[in-house]
Amino acid sequence: MNPEAVFVFDLGKVLLDFDYGKAARRLAARCDLGPDAIRQVLDQSRLLWRYETGAMTTTQFFEEVKNASGLRGELAEFRGDFAAIFEPIDAMIELHAELRRAGFPTYIFSNTNEMAITHIREEYPFFRSFSDYILSYEHGAMKPDPALYQVVEDRVGKRGAAIVYLDDRPENIAAGAARGWTAILHTEPAETRTALRAIGAVGAAPSAALRLK
Repeated sequence: MNPEAVFVFDLGKVLLDFDYGKAARRLAARCDLGPDAIRQVLDQSRLLWRYETGAMTTTQFFEEVKNASGLRGELAEFRGDFAAIFEPIDAMIELHAELRRAGFPTYIFSNTNEMAITHIREEYPFFRSFSDYILSYEHGAMKPDPALYQVVEDRVGKRGAAIVYLDDRPENIAAGAARGWTAILHTEPAETRTALRAIGAVGAAPSAALRLK
């Protein structure tokens, strides 16, 4: 079976590393809480889940953080501190560029929020080169909710093994594998490159006719 493949990338910890501790340390200078307590407000919290599923606007999220932490300052300042959590993973950005040069469509599939995406679009040129973007806050659901995976299939126009999916979270990969996707758990760039080479996606002569199950 050699379908024409599309490549679906998670964003955080795959193409961009991130650390909410950086934001917490910056915000602590204007908060009643210390960095560790602020991080608990931001990182993997119920509040962040509501924001990243589109249940609240950026302004509402900001007000909730202020109420929870005693944060002082304006939204524009908060945006800068909140978004200052990212570092590029250069080896993965280059791997994506190789796939694009080979002619493969590529997509972002991310649990994320409006502030992060606005910052990433402005600061990281590679982000603008994807075919399309499936972002949790725009669809009211987060991975591994099957509803969001259905959005991916509708957007890319493919099903099953033709969708090559890279993510660092085992539960997200399992949800893709359950739909028959070619799901690759990302741990290190070298290992992911090896996995893509094994299916013929990268290497001396990558081809749209991949060795997919």
